Amino acid sequence: MAVQAQASTTRTATFLVSLTLTSDCEISTNPLNFGSSGVLQAAINQTATLNVTCSSSTPYNIGLDAGSVTGSTVAARLLANGSTTVQFQMYQDTARSIVWGNTIGTNTLTGTGTGAVQALTVYGQVPTQTTPAAATYTSTVTMSVTF
Repeated sequence: MAVQAQASTTRTATFLVSLTLTSDCEISTNPLNFGSSGVLQAAINQTATLNVTCSSSTPYNIGLDAGSVTGSTVAARLLANGSTTVQFQMYQDTARSIVWGNTIGTNTLTGTGTGAVQALTVYGQVPTQTTPAAATYTSTVTMSVTF
């Protein structure tokens, strides 16, 4: 007697697959290094790249604080070695005329996220000034993104 094959039955069901994306931003930066110099009788200009990656269509503000040196302000930033200081500034533009600060609506840089890395340039300057003792002068500036 031959065994008859049974027909197979297939049933299907559907299910939802989802992902919720929220507005988000990530930031990173490279050091702003003014190099080595002797007498500060001419301005020293350098740049650094700040990277911001925000969700597409997310508006953001990038701010830079005064730095870690006591007495430093956004309007008058300082590098220090002990209690000895050197003046410097950071700007949003190549002409070095728009100081980059951290007050939203006043001196932050605004933009809109694309979902990809956006490279921004900070334009730094050590102006002509009385030259202090030979040493390495530093400050730690905090970059923030508000979105």
